[in-house]
Amino acid sequence: MFIDLTGVQVKKKLVIFGDSDQAEVAEYLFKHDSDYEPVGFTVDGKYLTKSSFKGLPVVAFEEVEKTFPTGDHSFFAAIGYTNMNHLRTEKYLAGKKKGYRVASYVSSKAMTWPDLHHGENCLILELNNIQPFVRIGNNVTLWSGNHIGHHSTISDNCFLTSHVVVSGRVQIGKNCFLGVNSTVRDKVSIGHECLVAAGSLIVKDTDPRGIYMGSPAKRQEKSSMDTTI
Repeated sequence: MFIDLTGVQVKKKLVIFGDSDQAEVAEYLFKHDSDYEPVGFTVDGKYLTKSSFKGLPVVAFEEVEKTFPTGDHSFFAAIGYTNMNHLRTEKYLAGKKKGYRVASYVSSKAMTWPDLHHGENCLILELNNIQPFVRIGNNVTLWSGNHIGHHSTISDNCFLTSHVVVSGRVQIGKNCFLGVNSTVRDKVSIGHECLVAAGSLIVKDTDPRGIYMGSPAKRQEKSSMDTTI
């Protein structure tokens, strides 16, 4: 929030990229548990099929700044893990390039410490337990109920689903996806663009761009799994 000339606390205005479930959840969280007030949505013009969503206007991204000027609006790209998070990355950077300040959300119901470092366009939901000395990069989504161990680093553009256990001093590379109930042992490094399947246990370092499944997890051939994300 900021204080206006009359001394009244005013929420910062926010425009959200997207009109899917992810955007609906983001709008709800920012509205009810942050210093931001969502005022509209934006999507690429070729996908603009409706004029409003959640009672707020939806405008073409190509001209979004005409309706929501960059000087007094912040921006958040609410997109899931499509194409190993590359789509969300593209839209987050496009909003920043237009000149918007990029928002992040950290739930008031998450367990964090004063030294938590996180970047832009992060979405950190309820019941995440984030221990001291953790570093979280830009454009990271932590869905609900994860444990992030001390001294661990989650690099840019990652998506951790729910009930993921990241032990101490883990390094997770850029653009990774960790499925529900997966576990990473302490001091392990996850290579960039890795997909860790739900319920998998990672006990040693992984190769970049690998798909890992099982307990302990083994690298899979791409043809053996659905890799549409």
